Amino acid sequence: MNDRHDLELVLDSGAPIVVIETTDESRFLQLLTNLAVGSHASDYRPLYRWSVTDGLQRLDIALEPQHHNAEPEDVLRHIRAVNKPGIYALLDFHPFLTSPVNVRLLKDIVLAAPTSRVTLLLLGHRVDLPSELKSSSARFTMHLPTYEERLAVVNDCVTQHQAQHGHVRVDPNALDLLVKNLDGLTHADTARLASNAIRDDGAITASDVPAVMRAKYELLNQGGVLSYEYETARLADLAGFANVKLWLQQRRDAFGGGSPPGLDAPKGILLIGVQGCGKSLAAKTAANVFGTPLLRMDFGALYNKYFGETERNLRESLATAEVMSPCVLWLDEIEKGLATGLDDSGTARRVLGGLLTWMAERKARVFLVATANDTDELPPELVRKGRFDEIFFVDLPTDETRAEILTIHLAKRGIPAKPAALSELVRATAGFSGAEIEQGIVAALYAAHAGGTPPQLAYFLAEFKRTRPLSVLMSERVSALRAWAKDRTVPAG
Repeated sequence: MNDRHDLELVLDSGAPIVVIETTDESRFLQLLTNLAVGSHASDYRPLYRWSVTDGLQRLDIALEPQHHNAEPEDVLRHIRAVNKPGIYALLDFHPFLTSPVNVRLLKDIVLAAPTSRVTLLLLGHRVDLPSELKSSSARFTMHLPTYEERLAVVNDCVTQHQAQHGHVRVDPNALDLLVKNLDGLTHADTARLASNAIRDDGAITASDVPAVMRAKYELLNQGGVLSYEYETARLADLAGFANVKLWLQQRRDAFGGGSPPGLDAPKGILLIGVQGCGKSLAAKTAANVFGTPLLRMDFGALYNKYFGETERNLRESLATAEVMSPCVLWLDEIEKGLATGLDDSGTARRVLGGLLTWMAERKARVFLVATANDTDELPPELVRKGRFDEIFFVDLPTDETRAEILTIHLAKRGIPAKPAALSELVRATAGFSGAEIEQGIVAALYAAHAGGTPPQLAYFLAEFKRTRPLSVLMSERVSALRAWAKDRTVPAG
């Protein structure tokens, strides 16, 4: 990957407009200046930089800015009038591309470009060209730094910190992990996050990596569709799910890159089952087992009323997940986000197609955990063999699992679970989901507090007795869900 060579090819291609979308403006301008200064005399063209604050300024030689050319229309009229060879880097020009006058001036410059040898570089974080200019344009994308380049950036940060503050303790394994997790960032962002990690404690240790990953996520997730789940769950926090736990543990090394040749890394699981039975907690547990960040996609934020924006949100969110890799991507209640029955615009169908294509083609280590409560709304394309590594069915907890759930939630609240009392609570919670058991415990504690007495077995039994669980209220749907899953899925527990 050679940015200088690629940029030289784009500039020599004759495209009068070149679009550069980047947040690393300083690095691009330095690259451009070095290329211009190093050009052969026969091919040399003056290099200019324009911004709405400073106007037009020569970059290849030191000249004062032309402040009278600060207005977008003025600088375009100037370029058209001069009609001489030159390269013009127009910074943050995208807000002015909606003006009919500016578009006409750009077209005039484009039409004269074959003889004038003028190239306009439109530089910004996102540049949407008017349709009439797209055929005259090219795009240049700066490569993100490789592992070796990121390592050099981090080492430079270490050297700078040592020069100012003294010795920096560097754990070699933590350094390697830090450099790997900075993948997908620009040189500037890499340097900033590495400097922050060093500045905190004057060292590079394994404890720096989670904070760097959170900061990396904040940089990348500008659309608000993905949320970073800061708290994951340990295996001990997940009652039941024996088959899921074993499945994840068997694939932990493979997902971490330690699998032998020929053994693919796991790609994802689909958890289908009764509401409130721990599917969300299982997603959090997967991230903990793999030792990676957990990202949750919000389908509510994904959808946008403007045509094409929903699909763009999906592409950007999946791209963010890939840059955050290795990570776990959690699609909660996926059937609601991809339901197509009432969607007349076809947006949900296009979102489904985009997601399926990404699932089939992704190379990054993004482990997908999708959860669903309603099989009637699940698109058939999503559950066919091969989309997920495995489809697990999460049923209502058994007696043994309910005992485990009760013990976990009572212990979190400092209440000892005596064997005799625990047996009564297990019998009283037959047909309850894990969420219903937790809520019953919370309600009983409120009752005890209101009565001014310590929590007693009677409070818990009374609360569970007056509760009608979902398995009773929606017994037909639960039975239908179990019937559907019987020969199609693997039991989670």
